[in-house]
Amino acid sequence: MKSGFVSLIGRPNAGKSTLLNRLVGTKLAIVSDKPQTTRTRILGVRNYTDAQVVFLDTPGIHRPLHRMNVRMVDAAVDTIREVDLLGLVVDVAEPPGKGDTFVIDLLRKARPPVILILNKIDLIRKPKLLPIIDRYRRAAEFAEIVPVSASTGDNVDRLERAIIDRLPDGEPLYPADYLTDQPERFFAAEIVREKLLQFTRAEIPFSSAVVIDRFEEPAPDADGARGADQLLKLYCTILVDRESQKPIVIGRGGDMIKRIGTAAREDLERFFGTRIYLDLQVRVRSEWREDDRLLQQIGLGPK
Repeated sequence: MKSGFVSLIGRPNAGKSTLLNRLVGTKLAIVSDKPQTTRTRILGVRNYTDAQVVFLDTPGIHRPLHRMNVRMVDAAVDTIREVDLLGLVVDVAEPPGKGDTFVIDLLRKARPPVILILNKIDLIRKPKLLPIIDRYRRAAEFAEIVPVSASTGDNVDRLERAIIDRLPDGEPLYPADYLTDQPERFFAAEIVREKLLQFTRAEIPFSSAVVIDRFEEPAPDADGARGADQLLKLYCTILVDRESQKPIVIGRGGDMIKRIGTAAREDLERFFGTRIYLDLQVRVRSEWREDDRLLQQIGLGPK
């Protein structure tokens, strides 16, 4: 039996969250085409016949401009010292830049072995892949280089075997039915934020957050479980940092906030397995990305 922690590290928008969801077999991390979607470390456990792997999805490593971004990058970098194996996720459809060099230099000093995961191979022609592999092979020493497509699942089975082979021997670290360490309130806020990212323009995602104000559980059924016909009430605030952004989120006649709410409620009902009442408010909080108390609420508290 093998067991251990594996951190997925890389630049923003490399596909780490899509890969985490693929590896654990369920959607734990929200996905968007906007960079810096993942803001905190997300743990997901996958049990295999011969191993238990604890995957960590991390925020993209980038140049931070706010206290929030500093803590995002810290959340990623801190995992380098805490895990048994590192997976450097690279988007092969994008040309390499200084940010990629920075991450490689960072991992070159790391104690755990590093598997280079060349993601999004479905977006390039196969002849282009070999020069990319050769370039990274010359840039650093990797335990293995595995091309994959997290979105289609192509070659992910090979990646899983490469990971398991390099984990230490050991008993499972979590119970067999354990999936993640994040609370339900976290996932509720993330689902709403995913729809906000999906439907609003580029200026909104970086300067917005979703906070759960109230999470009202229905009374459990006779078995102590949450019934599918019961009503879970969620009261959320969408924060933006400028007055000009509030009407964008609300939309003309409230059409945008209704669109966000309808799509979020559908996903929330699937996630929680019950009916959802969702109340969304939009508030302006300038400089919220520098607010310690608010950053703590969204899972980015100080170290």
